[in-house]
Amino acid sequence: MSLLSSIPTKHLIQGISGKYVHSENASFGIVEIEAGSILPLHHHHNEQITYILEGSLEMEIGGEKMLLTEGSYYVIPSNTPHSAIAHEACKVIDIFSPVREDYK
Repeated sequence: MSLLSSIPTKHLIQGISGKYVHSENASFGIVEIEAGSILPLHHHHNEQITYILEGSLEMEIGGEKMLLTEGSYYVIPSNTPHSAIAHEACKVIDIFSPVREDYK
C-alpha cells in the first residue's frame, strides 16, 4: 500500500499541480487547480478521462464548450484539442492511457 501524500507534487503550469501514479499502461492523477487558472489549448496522444471532485471547470473539447461540475466527467479522445478555465478552485482526477511519460 502507498499513500498519495508521499508522492511529490508536479507543477504543470501556473496554478495547476498534481500528484501522479503510473502503472504499465496508465497514469492516474489528483490535480488541484487554482481559481482563475487557464490551461491553454493543447492535445496529446493519450486518451484522458477527467472527473471533477470539487469545483467546476469550463472546458473546450474538440471545439465544444462545456461546464464540468462536481461529480461530472468527460472522456477526451486521443489527439483531441482541449483547454480549460477554472472560474473557481477545483480538484479533479485525470486518468491517461497510455502512460503520460512527461508526468513521471
